[in-house]
Amino acid sequence: MGIVDEDIVATRAATDIVGVITQYTQLRRVGQRWVGLCPFHAEKTPSFNVNQELGLYRCWGCQARGDAITFVREVEHLDFVAAVELLAGRAAITLRYSDEAEGEGRKRRARLVAAVEQAVEWYHQRLLSSPDAAAARRYLRERGFSGDEVRTFRIGWAPEGWDTMVKALRLPNDVVKDAGLGYLNRNDRQTDTFRRRILFPIFDANGDAVGFGGRDMPDGDGPKYKNTPETVLYQKSKLLYALNWSKARIVTDDRAIVCEGYTDVIGFARAGLPAAVATCGTALTEEHVRLLRRYARRLVLAFDADAAGQAAAERFYRWERDHEIEVSVADLPPGVDPADLAGADPERLAAAVEHAVPFLRFRVDRVLGAARLDTAEGRARAAEAAIEVIREHPSDLVRDQYVMEVAGRCRIEPDQLRAALARPAPPPREAPKGRRGRTSDDEAPPPPRRPAPDERNGPELEVLRHVVHAWADVEPWICYEDLFLSDLHAMAFRALMQQPTVPEAIQAADPGVADLLARLAAEEVDSQPFDAVVRLLTERARLEIRNLVAQVAADPELQRVQQWLTHTVDQLRDPTTAHAAADQLVAWLGSRGEEGA
Repeated sequence: MGIVDEDIVATRAATDIVGVITQYTQLRRVGQRWVGLCPFHAEKTPSFNVNQELGLYRCWGCQARGDAITFVREVEHLDFVAAVELLAGRAAITLRYSDEAEGEGRKRRARLVAAVEQAVEWYHQRLLSSPDAAAARRYLRERGFSGDEVRTFRIGWAPEGWDTMVKALRLPNDVVKDAGLGYLNRNDRQTDTFRRRILFPIFDANGDAVGFGGRDMPDGDGPKYKNTPETVLYQKSKLLYALNWSKARIVTDDRAIVCEGYTDVIGFARAGLPAAVATCGTALTEEHVRLLRRYARRLVLAFDADAAGQAAAERFYRWERDHEIEVSVADLPPGVDPADLAGADPERLAAAVEHAVPFLRFRVDRVLGAARLDTAEGRARAAEAAIEVIREHPSDLVRDQYVMEVAGRCRIEPDQLRAALARPAPPPREAPKGRRGRTSDDEAPPPPRRPAPDERNGPELEVLRHVVHAWADVEPWICYEDLFLSDLHAMAFRALMQQPTVPEAIQAADPGVADLLARLAAEEVDSQPFDAVVRLLTERARLEIRNLVAQVAADPELQRVQQWLTHTVDQLRDPTTAHAAADQLVAWLGSRGEEGA
């Protein structure tokens, strides 16, 4: 389900990609392209190219590529639908959705977001000015919160009454329930979800209000934290507190700081590091990692990352491999929360992030730091424990580096530790009942990708460049994918033939094919169309001739084919006969492809 394909195509067609990109970086025209400094990475020499006619961009420095929709997604950190909606709005295009339910679903979501936004503002104003929020204001001041921080993060106060908020907003029953703002009691009366709590509003990455985290007052008798129940808007395994505010800084730093609490995030901002996010009452999940990977490749864990032990290690190492990220751990003083450290020593908090260490380094240091290394027995026990931690890492090279370090600190020969590492791991302790281990699917590495040929001026790539930029100029001859010997090039040609436009071919293609097509679209065409066709056909004919050399002795008929091919190659060199020879050769190669099929 989604936006109707025709409306996506219309939005692309109505969007001037140069006009969009020049809102973020300056471009100047160079030949058929526009060139400028890449908005996605720091550079001094322009490597960012835009093809206005095809509506595509490509950076030769950081390899960023795509169309106007992709650009808006990346620079504004939006999902696909939101990016299309933004561009469609600028182009005055009314979007339709793939079915009525989809359109109604988006309208319904908008109503729920609007309701939560109303509640955010109501609770916030209540904290700022209501007499019943005096104790909450005093508590926040005692915890070091300034008035500016309260306003920036839109912190609110839920009063003690059972239905004060729902009475004030007068929302329909279904909206109150579906937005997680309240529920219907036994008498079918609306009742507030939150009462007598300090509220931290939670927004999704696009800035839509979706829920709350409620902190009980110190003298309360309920759970310390209570969150919005799971709704269509609020799914805690996919949400990160403050990402809407911190994403720009995360992109700039290429680093996201992950905390456990809302106040920790605000503490980091207070210390000059507004690049922190927090999970919403749950452990860090792969959905969170996927979300953060859109903005940065480095994650700094600002909590006790060792608490979950081996299970956490397995997840982190797998995420590092699968999502190409780096997971490190902030060098926080033991037992000190980031929020408290921000008030007592903000410079120390900033240093904790700057001096973050890789996750395995953190775990090994934790093991050795807790051991007695002043006795032989203590060193032996420490080495054994460290080896079991090192064993968890999937890289042989990384493991061996740590083995040598542990050997030095514990005064043990490295080969002895290598032998211990080579032995089977001790049997794992039985997992608590009700929990499932990883499946074999979790263990499976990602499928390998076939590397693309990197020759810049090979005849197949040269022809494909013409197919991308001016298909009509080569269409009379380039009509069979069998003309391309490279599997990648054949798949690229097939993708172009299956879609009406180059951007749509890129969007529909597999990653390797899409990358090749985007690269070709960003490159200049530096040959005449028919000259490129002649080069490709000549190469193919000569290959056929070489293949026939070993077979002609057994079959005299093949000798005549070989002679004809040689004569046809000669005709390709003569401008007066080249077009006719190309037509004959394409027809012959096409018939061979059909016979092979």
